[in-house]
Amino acid sequence: MADTDKPLLIKRYASRRLYNTETSDYVTLEDIAGFIRAGREVQIVDLKSGDDLTRQYLLQIVAEHESKGENVLPIAVLTDLVRSYTTNVHSVVPQFLAASFEMLREGQSKMMGNLGVLPNPMAAMPGFDLMRKQQEAFMKTMMTGVPGWGAAGTSGPEPESDDATSAEDLAQIKKQLAELQKKLSKL
Repeated sequence: MADTDKPLLIKRYASRRLYNTETSDYVTLEDIAGFIRAGREVQIVDLKSGDDLTRQYLLQIVAEHESKGENVLPIAVLTDLVRSYTTNVHSVVPQFLAASFEMLREGQSKMMGNLGVLPNPMAAMPGFDLMRKQQEAFMKTMMTGVPGWGAAGTSGPEPESDDATSAEDLAQIKKQLAELQKKLSKL
């Protein structure tokens, strides 16, 4: 059984073919994307020079998905990323993006863990209000044009009061969480 705690090592040969060192076979970019979606970390290195090419290939995977019409990154976000390379802001952009996606992952994980245990998983998530306030501008940009999300930049349903939640409300929350799960998995 493979050690999934370590990154999956992919070697790039001079022919530009990618070789999975665990299974001893060649893989495609789509295969690598599948490993990542399954939760596996990958590291891609050039066989001859030993250079780490992971970032280059991950950007290529994102570019290919975007070019196929699987648009996750709105033009405004892409424009801001390009601008960040030419300003002093570029030093905080990686930390902001990493923190934003980490908060999304943690929030998603806590919401799914609380689903079925508590009547209102959104309200029970620790730090939900703080997270919502800090991420509002980011989510508004990320979700521009995504059907089902509020035009005012809201990131889903508002937390309910501590009153008992009816079965209908719970069903609606579960539906919204399932939609959120789909959208987050595309990120």
